[in-house]
Amino acid sequence: MVDMKSNEINTKVSLCGWELDNPVIPASGTFGYGYEFAELYDINCLGTFSFKGTTLEPRFGNSTPRIAECTSGMINSVGLQNPGVRAVIDNELPKLKKCFNKKVIANVSGFSVSEYAKTCALLDECEQVGILEVNVSCPNVHNGGMSFGTSCESAAEVTRAVKKVTTKPVFIKLSPNVTDIASIAKACEDAGADGISLINTLLGMRIDLKTKKPVIANKMGGFSGSAIFPVALSMVYRVHAAVSIPIIGMGGVSSAKDVLEMMLAGATAVQIGAANLVNPFVCRDIIEELPKQMQKYGIKNLKEIIGGAHNG
Repeated sequence: MVDMKSNEINTKVSLCGWELDNPVIPASGTFGYGYEFAELYDINCLGTFSFKGTTLEPRFGNSTPRIAECTSGMINSVGLQNPGVRAVIDNELPKLKKCFNKKVIANVSGFSVSEYAKTCALLDECEQVGILEVNVSCPNVHNGGMSFGTSCESAAEVTRAVKKVTTKPVFIKLSPNVTDIASIAKACEDAGADGISLINTLLGMRIDLKTKKPVIANKMGGFSGSAIFPVALSMVYRVHAAVSIPIIGMGGVSSAKDVLEMMLAGATAVQIGAANLVNPFVCRDIIEELPKQMQKYGIKNLKEIIGGAHNG
């Protein structure tokens, strides 16, 4: 145990000039629009959070069943169910403002380059939005989402289109279901991205032995949970070596120790996803535990450990 006073601990991090009290960020799709969790605890303790994936038009989502449990994780195929960007701006963000006094990350999905651009342009005008997280990595929808994130060219095309119509920092959220995620990240950086978010879910499925059919109506879905943490960690490490823009790391994070590992791999901030669905207090608990783990491992300032595993 390293002898260190709590007042010597600095948990603050900075994303494109936006200083967060800590690096802990609930991931899109696992925290709704925030106010639901505000009934359980004061969500202002969070660094920020990424709200539910938003598209230009309302979406009902995929057919049910949409969820399947599996060892150390889960598979989901919700299909970007959301009320559409105009309803989010008119209804969801005003409700959120009553319980959250920080800016948020707006997660955006689309089915064409022009849809991404139009949705981002509308959210760019919102004072409550601090960062636009452009999701080119969703494995649960047809004719969009992950198809834009599986090649350097298409990911770069979306990046350029969004950057043309926005003034806020743009982070591109990448899929792990590719051969070379580092090359795609670099293509996004070259196209003007301000940061990278990774990883989204892996592709997985379950089969019901009684019916002999896939459990999920969409057959396959996004595999998330603690089982994917080592995969996510390795990809954050590889992307950090390839780009010079900040990374928001995610994938199987469920503890303060996981947060520190992600940051050592190269993440500036860390999102927690599936763990919120198991324990709705997990982000609050991680934030409370983080200074203790920093003391234990002799870490005074989180900014100083970003990418530390690449040294030596």
